[in-house]
Amino acid sequence: MATMTTHPDDTKSVAAWFEQWGPMVADQAFESARTLFSEDVVGFGTFMDAVEGLDALEARQWRTIWPTIDGFRFATESLRVFVSNDRLLATAMVVWESTGFDTRGVSYPRPGRTTAVLARDSLAAPWLGVHTHFSQFPAEDQRSFGKP
Repeated sequence: MATMTTHPDDTKSVAAWFEQWGPMVADQAFESARTLFSEDVVGFGTFMDAVEGLDALEARQWRTIWPTIDGFRFATESLRVFVSNDRLLATAMVVWESTGFDTRGVSYPRPGRTTAVLARDSLAAPWLGVHTHFSQFPAEDQRSFGKP
C-alpha cells in the first residue's frame, strides 16, 4: 500500500474548516454554512438519499436535522485527513456530538461520524465541501424530534 504524507498546513486548514462549520450547524446558520461548500456538492446521510447540489443538500439534510438537535460539535481531536499529492483535494473523517430529543422531548446523546471531501483551486484558495456523508453511530437512536 502506498504511503501518504499530509502537509501539516493542510491538516490545520481542514481542521479549521470543520471548526468554522460546526458552530454554523449548532446555530442553524444556513446561509453562512453555504459559503463553505461548492454549488455542485453531493451528499447523503442517515435520513437522506444521495442529493446533488447545495440547494438540495441544505433543504433535505441541513434543514431537516439541524433544527431538531442541540449542542452540535465536531470532535476535531478525532479528525483524520488525507490530502492528494497536489494538495488540492482532501478527504476527512471526523466524529461529532449532538443531543437529540425523543417524541416526549427527553434528551439523549446523539453522536455520529462524518466523511467529507474538500477541494480547492489553488493552495491559496479556501477549501470547499464537494461531498459529505453524515451518519449516526449504528447503535444510536436514529431520530430526533426537537425540543419540547
